[in-house]
Amino acid sequence: MNDRTDRLPGEFRLLFAAVGGSDLGTQISFVALPLTAVLALGAGPAQVGAVGALSTIAFLLVGLPAGAWVDRLPRRAVMITTDVVRAVVYASIPAAWLLGALTMPQLYAVALLGGIATVFSEVAAQSFLPEVVGRAQLVRANARLMGMRGVNQIVGRSVGGLLVSVLTAPVTIAFDAISYACAAVAIGRIRGARVTTPVPRASRVWPDVAAGVRHVLGNRLLRPMAVEGALTNFATTLTLTILPVLFVRELGISEWGLGLFLAIGGCGALAGAIGARALGERFGHGRTLWITGAVASCAGCFVPLLGSGSWLWPAAVAWALITAKAGIGNVLAVSLRQAATPDHLMGRMNATFRFLLTGALAVASVLAGVLGELVGVRAVLWVSAGVFAVSWLVVFCSPLRFLRELPTEPRVPARR
Repeated sequence: MNDRTDRLPGEFRLLFAAVGGSDLGTQISFVALPLTAVLALGAGPAQVGAVGALSTIAFLLVGLPAGAWVDRLPRRAVMITTDVVRAVVYASIPAAWLLGALTMPQLYAVALLGGIATVFSEVAAQSFLPEVVGRAQLVRANARLMGMRGVNQIVGRSVGGLLVSVLTAPVTIAFDAISYACAAVAIGRIRGARVTTPVPRASRVWPDVAAGVRHVLGNRLLRPMAVEGALTNFATTLTLTILPVLFVRELGISEWGLGLFLAIGGCGALAGAIGARALGERFGHGRTLWITGAVASCAGCFVPLLGSGSWLWPAAVAWALITAKAGIGNVLAVSLRQAATPDHLMGRMNATFRFLLTGALAVASVLAGVLGELVGVRAVLWVSAGVFAVSWLVVFCSPLRFLRELPTEPRVPARR
């Protein structure tokens, strides 16, 4: 369709700019933060794993109640506040380093506080999108957002490695702080979004949280996506946590090489996001999800063979296939989650998913550090490959396997 009804509203451009700008800074810090620990403070695998865990453990600590509060508050205001908080928190790293006062405890604190702000920001952003574009445009809007994130992974991670080699890792993180400040300004300019009726503040938080969990775990389409997503995130984080140690310390490859490898993964995510809508329409949403998962499980077996010689590029291609699967899933699965959820449960549904998916990141970050210290970084990569090999079966063995289109009406499981 090319008529006006198929176009995304103008407010989406502001949301796209805000999410895109902050995500670009995040991708730069994705490379710079662990390298700050490794290069500026001499951290080992366990300490690098702790930084990664603290940045995501907030989803375990406040993830579920955050959804209940997002459903009570104006979602745009939540996004602005969290971007301002993250700008200040991440700016403290280059400031402390320039003063000669940067320490590992500060990195831990920044990772934790930034993670808490990210909990509220991501839950609010995914809940705000249907208000901006409407349910009929969710796949199109998510495809553009995920395509943008794929571009950011390519540009941000490769540029991040280059900036670290030129400016040092702590100074590079300043770009992330600036991106959050700019995102807050862009979100503040959004005025025309449809406003949903918030949950009354007089209602109790934990019963509201339970309603969101019941909606996800009691829905035959959402439940397998939650389990498969947690397993995929677990496997991906095992690999990502240990890559800086493998590249810099064991293989002797420069920071630029690490950024390039991660950028190749960004190419995969971009290709997946671009092709997701067409694949979903051609093969059906459910079939596309399990087929791409099966392909990624095969590709995962090549990543542990990563080395500085001839196996570097096959491993990079395999990583691109894994991230392509993630790009496709982020468009189709996220759109399905939003379409299957009524407005008043949107924040709690997103919070439940983020609790499960990002909780898997925290557990994997800790496990990667422990296994890296005890049995070596290669063992971590093989564990990751094993989890990839089975994760897609969750979707294949569920009713989601036969789903062709997004549901037109959200359904809430009945109380038992």
